[in-house]
Order: sequence, then C-alpha cells, then structure tokens
Amino acid sequence: MAVNKLVIASNNQGKLLEIQALLSPLNIEVIPQASLNILEAEEPHFTFLENALAKARHASLHSGLAALADDSGLCVQALQGRPGVYSARFADMLDPENCVETNADKISRDEKNNAALLSALTGQNDRHAYYYCALVLVRRHDDPQPIIAEGFWSGEILSAPRGSNGFGYDPLFLDIELNKTGAELSATTKNKVSHRGQALQQLMIKIKALNV
Repeated sequence: MAVNKLVIASNNQGKLLEIQALLSPLNIEVIPQASLNILEAEEPHFTFLENALAKARHASLHSGLAALADDSGLCVQALQGRPGVYSARFADMLDPENCVETNADKISRDEKNNAALLSALTGQNDRHAYYYCALVLVRRHDDPQPIIAEGFWSGEILSAPRGSNGFGYDPLFLDIELNKTGAELSATTKNKVSHRGQALQQLMIKIKALNV
C-alpha cells in the first residue's frame, strides 16, 4: 500500500512546519488533521510511544488515510525525567489554578512552561536534559505493524532564555556542541540536529526500505 497522502496528527504549528519541511523530499501530500476537522486525541499514557500510537490511530480512523503522529518532550535529569510526556502542559500541572485552557495564546503557554521549568530547577546544579521524539506512522487505523522511529537531542538547561526561533523549551535548551540554544538555530540547522529531525530521517529510511 503506497502512501501518497499523510495526515499529521498534531495541531502544534511548530511541529507541523518541521514535519512538512523534512517530509518534502518524499513527495507525500501532508495534511494537518485540523484541516479535516479532526479533534486532538487523548494522551493518557505514560510513554511517548504509546501516546504517539494512540494519536496516529485516532487520526487515521477519522480520516480514512495513513497518519503520522509525533509525541515528544523534554526530559530533565534533575527532575527525574520530567516534564516528559507532560511537556506541553508542565505549568498547568504545577499550577492548575492558572492553567491555559486553549492553544489560542501559544506564546503565553510556552512562556509559562519555561518559567515553570526554571522554577522547578531552582537550586539544582545538574542541568543535563534531552529532548525525545517518538514518531509512529500507520497505514490504516488498525495497522498491525506501525512504522516507528525515535530521536534524542542532548543538551543543558540554561538559567535564562536565549534566542527567538523555535518553540516550546527551545530558548532554554542549549546544544553544547553548537553552543547555541534551540531558539538560536536556523530552521535548517535545527532540523538536522534535533530529536524530531533525527526521528524523521530514521522514518524516511524505513519508508524507503519498506517501499511504503
């Protein structure tokens, strides 16, 4: 079954742009799930992989098309792997009374999550962290053999944000080798070194090998 249309199971504009850019060489039509009026799937699981699979199956079921889902986040060593799967709503978890109910103000959500991370790391000397990405592609909603890829991006958490690109925790996440935060990198460079970029490169190799 050749995949020529692929629904992306995400409403995160930053993720959509990165995925679209990286998949462009495959000549696959990429369709955001929101354009098909598909609501976001629930993410009740404790692992990135389980959440990605749930989201991919949900998008495929409601579209009748192949679907690709990403579940990714920041894991901080001093916080025992948090925010982890809760990266997008870390501030909400720490302060439920001031939670953000919608994605209407994405900048505000990112700023709150970054502030929550810095607060959680107060007094911590160990700033090691890594981004992790799990990608799952299903050819149909009941696909018995999903195509799975993953990527890691290691770095450190700064004490103050730097840069204006990217999204999420990028202004605080320092790539040690490049000595730049995720928010200081160009989109092209970030797509080469990031967790999502690595996972998508791995996914493309599998897609070509399996002649999907």
